[in-house]
Amino acid sequence: MDAKIRYELEFPINSSPQLLYQYISSPSGLSEWFADNVNSRGEFFTFIWDDSEEVARQSSKKSGEKIKFRWVDDNKKDTEYYFEMRILEDEITKDVSLVVVDFAFADEVDQAKLLWENQISDLKHVIGSV
Repeated sequence: MDAKIRYELEFPINSSPQLLYQYISSPSGLSEWFADNVNSRGEFFTFIWDDSEEVARQSSKKSGEKIKFRWVDDNKKDTEYYFEMRILEDEITKDVSLVVVDFAFADEVDQAKLLWENQISDLKHVIGSV
């Protein structure tokens, strides 16, 4: 089986970093745009979409700046794959961007990027950044 490849996307978002952080780091914020439902128990987050459920461990976070979730296997052991969301704020213009780091199989990268674009579009709609 081929390994997944890492890719990175950047989306300009008309929002304060503090507000944006609430939507990328909390189960309630994530369930408004990222998944149908998100539950957390300690450092483990369960992401639910339609009929599928995936579990990730919050492996790092820096309040107001970034959060990283590492996918875990059925035994709650870390896998090599993760997704990370970082908030960038230009010091001069104060423009805010959300940088997404994720992994996908080579033949699925374009589809994965499109999915992120749709999800970030939902996020912008939820926070009024359209």
